[in-house]
Amino acid sequence: MIKDTTEWFSSWFDTPFYHILYKDRNDAEAHAFMDTLTNYLNIPEGGSILDLACGKGRHSVYLNTLGYDVIGADLSENSIAFAKQFENNHLHFEVHDMCMPFNKSFDAIFNLFTSFGYFKDEQGNLNTIKAIKADLNETGFGVIDFMNSDFVIENLVPEEVKVIDGITFFINRYAHDGYIFKDINFTHEGVDYSFQERVRAFTLSDFEALFEQAGVYLLDVFGDYKLSKFRPQTSERLVMIFK
Repeated sequence: MIKDTTEWFSSWFDTPFYHILYKDRNDAEAHAFMDTLTNYLNIPEGGSILDLACGKGRHSVYLNTLGYDVIGADLSENSIAFAKQFENNHLHFEVHDMCMPFNKSFDAIFNLFTSFGYFKDEQGNLNTIKAIKADLNETGFGVIDFMNSDFVIENLVPEEVKVIDGITFFINRYAHDGYIFKDINFTHEGVDYSFQERVRAFTLSDFEALFEQAGVYLLDVFGDYKLSKFRPQTSERLVMIFK
């Protein structure tokens, strides 16, 4: 049995299995969200965007096609190595720890698709928001697109089996001690694998406390990718605009 007990995201995200399991993410929805978000923020033509925790770069690549100067940053060396095939003069990818400032100024910094709340050390969450603040220019906006934890917990599917590319993934989900867990078990080429995703079940009030500590100002809160009003009991997403 291979089981990783360190910071789960630094190993799980770097495996090919992570990308196999999530290969069917909805790109059309992601592109529509980027259209809506960039229009709402009125980012200047040719403006600079940091896609923080970019994965293999699907949002970064699309944002670049809209005419923005984009840097995609992620802790996963394998994901960044893959994304580099898409680089051009206005699109670059770098390995980067989002707890640390990028030391460059941006018109917008996006942290998308629940790419927050992973750290065992709570200070890492606060440091990430402080780093975003440090890298925004005077007119720039930060965006965190997180799950609506209350809605997710209320609608958890405890057990699920997915067969993708010949691999049978056994998935268990549960909430415990302020976190939402997903245990993922499968066998590939005779080897048993076990990974666990663990995300802090942050609520809007939790983020408000973090923002206050970081000295940033929450400007708008939305509940889906169409930027509809956030409703704590029914919204699937928690999209926060701050500076």
